[in-house]
Amino acid sequence: MLEGSTILVTGGTGSFGNTFVPMTLEKYNPKKIIIFSRDEMKQWEMAKKFKDDPRVRFFIGDVRDKERLYRALDGVDYVVHAAATKIVPTAEYNPFECIKTNINGAMNLIDACIDKKVKGVVALSTDKASSPINLYGATKLASDKLFVAGNAYSGEHGTKFSVVRYGNVMGSRGSVIPFFMSIKDKGVLPITDDRMTRFMISLEQGVELVWHAFDDMVGGEIYVKKIPSMKVTDLASTVAPEAKQEVIGIRPGEKLHEQMISVEDSYYTFEYPEHYKILPVINDWAESQERIKDGKKVPEGFHYSSDNNIDWMSSEDLQNWLVANAEKIGNI
Repeated sequence: MLEGSTILVTGGTGSFGNTFVPMTLEKYNPKKIIIFSRDEMKQWEMAKKFKDDPRVRFFIGDVRDKERLYRALDGVDYVVHAAATKIVPTAEYNPFECIKTNINGAMNLIDACIDKKVKGVVALSTDKASSPINLYGATKLASDKLFVAGNAYSGEHGTKFSVVRYGNVMGSRGSVIPFFMSIKDKGVLPITDDRMTRFMISLEQGVELVWHAFDDMVGGEIYVKKIPSMKVTDLASTVAPEAKQEVIGIRPGEKLHEQMISVEDSYYTFEYPEHYKILPVINDWAESQERIKDGKKVPEGFHYSSDNNIDWMSSEDLQNWLVANAEKIGNI
C-alpha cells in the first residue's frame, strides 16, 4: 500500500518520526516522505540524517494552521498524525494550548485530508485516552473520537481514518528510561509509587502497528498492540541497580497503571494474535464483518491494563534491549 506513495507525518521530528522514516524508506520505498512540524531546529537536525536521500522532504507548519495543512497535503496519499502536546504536567498548566493542538489540530487535519482526497490517515493515540484522568488524555480521547467519526464525514470522498493506541514507548524522548539513565549517577531514582506498572513497547513495534493499520483498516478502528508490562521499580533496578529508589508520590494527572482498553470498550473489542481492535459504536460499524474479519470478541467486562496483563517483561529482556539500543538512547 505504501509502496511508491507520498506520505506526510505531522509532528515528524519526534521520536516516532525519527524511527518511522528510515524503517518505511527501507521497507516500502515510498516516492516521498514529508516531515510536517513547527520546530525548524529539529527539522534542521533531522535533515542532516537524510541529506543524501531525496525522498525525504521537510515542511514547516503547525496543525493549528488549516491553510498551511492544505498546502502541505498537495499530492499526499497517506498521513501519519503524530503531532500533539504530550507532556501531562504541561497540558495541566497550559490547557488552552493543549486543546488547540490536540483537538483543534485534529479537526483541521481531518477536514484538510478529506478535501485533498488523502487515501488514508492513521492517528497516534495513547493509553491516557482510555478512561482519562488528565487533560492530555481527555484531549486525545476527543481526538480519537474525531478521527473515528471522520469516516462518516469523508463519505464519498473515500478518505479512511483509523487510530493506533499504545503505552510507554521504551527509549522515546521524555520517557522514563532515558530519564533514569540521565540521573542514575546521582545514586537516587525518584519513584512516584512502588506499585506502579507500565506497558513496554519499542518504537519499532509502534511503527509496525501503524503499517498494520494502513494495511488492515476499513475506517474507524482503534488498534491496540499486545505488549508486555513491567513494574517501575523493576525497571529502575535494571537501569540503575546500584541506585537507591525514593518514593516521591504520584504527580498531578498520573495514573498508577496504564490502561489501553476499558471495560466500556470491551463490548466493541475484538482480539487477534498480536493485537486488539476497538470498533466504533456509531453507524453499527462495530457489527461490520468487513472490520471484524477473523477477530474474536473479548469477554464482557474485559479490560487491558498494565497491572492485569498476562505478559510481563523480565529484567533480563529489558537489559538486552538496553544493550542493543544504547547508542539510540544516548542520542536522545
